[in-house]
Parts: sequence; structure tokens; C-alpha cells
Amino acid sequence: MKKTVKIITFDPVRPEAAFSRCRDVISAGGVIAYPTDTFYGLGADPKNITAVKKLFEIKGRPAAQPILLLIAGLLDVREWAADIPPQAGELMKRHWPGPLTLILKARADVLPELTAGTGTIGLRVPGSQLALDLLRSLGCALTGTSANRSGQTSFCTARETVDAIGDRVDLILDGGATAGGKPSTIVDVRTGLPRVVREGAVPSCDI
Repeated sequence: MKKTVKIITFDPVRPEAAFSRCRDVISAGGVIAYPTDTFYGLGADPKNITAVKKLFEIKGRPAAQPILLLIAGLLDVREWAADIPPQAGELMKRHWPGPLTLILKARADVLPELTAGTGTIGLRVPGSQLALDLLRSLGCALTGTSANRSGQTSFCTARETVDAIGDRVDLILDGGATAGGKPSTIVDVRTGLPRVVREGAVPSCDI
């Protein structure tokens, strides 16, 4: 039997109704699809191994590919990163919130499934107010990989997400269309000189 798609529409006047539903799913080890400042993402509790494994199954993602996290602010970085080089701190101040993912040395207690055995973790503070408010309401980070099957197109609307993976996730938060365009720029900041791994919404000349 095909799974029923659960969609909740975000109401900015009554945001807690949607956030409460998302909290219930995340705390139970489920996976949600939610809007970020770029595309719709797949959110799971990054400290729940069962939820993270479910995320990989939904995406059909190879275990060798790490998963980035969305966090609510600078104070959350040390929960995931073992070290914050000065250059990383400067980039955080200049580009967060926004479409810049920074690769840092992961703390020893970060799930290896997230790091894919690299010992690194990608972190980003999203520029979307809805995503930020959701993170603050949940009180935890969320996985931030795109809400699609690996190798397929990223989606800007809840309807596209429903059509692609709606029967695989536990809840879809419909917050309207996202900006789309280029994905986040990914920069490795573990050493003295930041290295652009993937150029995206933030151009290399601004790094």
C-alpha cells in the first residue's frame, strides 16, 4: 500500500502549529522535507543514528557521501566542530546566515555516517527566516541535504517534493517556493587557507 503523504502548510501568523508537528516527527526519529534559503531539504536529527540511516535510504545516497547540517547560529558550531580556525570565524561573520557551507574538523562524537569517515562536518546557518525559526523551535540542528533522490534535480516547491519523494518522508512542511538558483558554496576551512570545494551562490571572489 502506498504511504499517505502528510503535508502541513506553514502559517506565519501561527507558526507553532507547523513547528510542533515537525518537532513530533523529528523527536520520534522521522524525516521531514522543509524549505531552506536555496531548495527544499531533508531534515532529520543528526544525533539519531536510526533517523540518519533512514535519510540515506530515502535519498538512495551512497554511504561515502557526507551529510551537511543546518544550525541556528554561531553558538551551535562548537557542538559539531572540534576546531574553528580564525579564517572560518571571519567567513561565518561575513556570510552567515546565508548560502555558505563550511567544512570543519568534526568532533569525535559526531556520527560517522554524517562524516562518511572523513572526520569532517559541513555546517551552515541558512538565510531563510522560516528555516531559522524552525531550527530554533526544534532546539537542534537538522540535516540539510536536498530533498530529492541522489543525482536528481533539487526542488523549489513542496509539490515537486511530494511528487518525487512524498511517499518516503514522514512530513512535508510547505513554506512556499524557495529561491532556488545556485546551491550553497562549500568551503574547506580546516587549514590556514580556505579552499572552495564547490562554487555556488557565494562567488569564490568573496571568500
